[in-house]
Amino acid sequence: MTGFDEIAIQGFHAHVYYDAATLEQARALCEEAARRFPLQMGRMHQKPVGPHPDWSCQLAFAPEVFADLVPWLALHRGGLVVFIHPQTGDELVDHRDRAIWMGAVRPLDLTCLM
Repeated sequence: MTGFDEIAIQGFHAHVYYDAATLEQARALCEEAARRFPLQMGRMHQKPVGPHPDWSCQLAFAPEVFADLVPWLALHRGGLVVFIHPQTGDELVDHRDRAIWMGAVRPLDLTCLM
């Protein structure tokens, strides 16, 4: 495989990170995103889940939503960190090598994806 072979993206996940102080801000952001865009909003986790080092809420969306949702998140995240990755079937590579970060890059615990 060359670096430019076609890779199919089935969807994307945007993970909004927060803590106790920003929980309600994150909830409002995620709920508004779910109201405005065709996406699936996950639970508001109040502990680290999977590879994520912070509390988070997942927004799952189709590739055709990316061009509208991601700029909206950039404008409305209010300082929250948002981690976005594609879903190609290779979770480790998607989280490690294909990630898009808004705000500070946080250290993921990728051992659960190996």
